Amino acid sequence: MTVWFVFAVPFVVMFFALFMERVENRLRHVAVQEDEVEEFLESARPNEVQALYGHGIGRALELFRLRRRGKPRGRRVVDPMNQPTVRIPRPKR
Repeated sequence: MTVWFVFAVPFVVMFFALFMERVENRLRHVAVQEDEVEEFLESARPNEVQALYGHGIGRALELFRLRRRGKPRGRRVVDPMNQPTVRIPRPKR
């Protein structure tokens, strides 16, 4: 019985390590970079800081990236529940 245990444990550990490496690679592509957070904190606008406070770093960086890209502005829609302003792009005609 112990012989099977001696052979099985290294394989289980090896497969767990391979699985965790795949998880880490996926997270590395999704994760926020340190320099991006520093740039955000240095030049954030009030609506981006409000998004950081209310929705977390993901939404705040999304707004920050949109502003940096120079995305064309759409019309403003104000949410009655006093949520941050959302911009809806105008349809192309």
